[in-house]
Amino acid sequence: MIRALLLLSPILLLTAATPVVAHPHVFIDSGLRLIVDAQGRASGIEVTWEYDELYSLLNFEDLGLDSDYDGELTEAELSALDGFDLHWIPGYQGDLYVESAAGPVALGPPEGRGVSVHAGRIRSLHLRPFLQSLPAAGLVLRVYDPGFYTSYTLALGVAAGEGCRAEIIPPDLDAAETRLKSKLAAIPANQTETDFPAVGATFADKVVIRCGG
Repeated sequence: MIRALLLLSPILLLTAATPVVAHPHVFIDSGLRLIVDAQGRASGIEVTWEYDELYSLLNFEDLGLDSDYDGELTEAELSALDGFDLHWIPGYQGDLYVESAAGPVALGPPEGRGVSVHAGRIRSLHLRPFLQSLPAAGLVLRVYDPGFYTSYTLALGVAAGEGCRAEIIPPDLDAAETRLKSKLAAIPANQTETDFPAVGATFADKVVIRCGG
């Protein structure tokens, strides 16, 4: 996700250009709300992203916001910030992946739902509509950056809709770390940043939607 944002932020681009092996670089607490109708059909997901303090601060500086450094924005500043993270490059999936029994679920482009600031951290909301509604039961949701530049948690929770619940299955972190180390060992030391392996999915929670009894 952050790759799209780097195109908009010279400060972040300069930061990301520094050769650093460690991943991730950006941390986001996320929340999901599945949009489900009375017939149990899902039509989209409302996504919340709350960025870490450093990334939020860099965006304040880059956009000339929060000139008094109190971690709060005026209404005019919030208006200027709104939608800052929705200018996605072609091919970017929004770090949200949904599957049904029939396979991957196609998602439409993001629709902004506003932005706010909490304790100095930017929190933005957007809706990812499904191109076609489908039964909510059995859907599998994952939030992750394939390249693991950004780390996501589900700290803001998952709302599955009336009559449904979200079962969150955490990843096997030991196995994920082992896989990461194995893949890094196969990459020349001077290329670990530019050719970092696509291991984000192995570090991601799996959310299974259960409905009915």
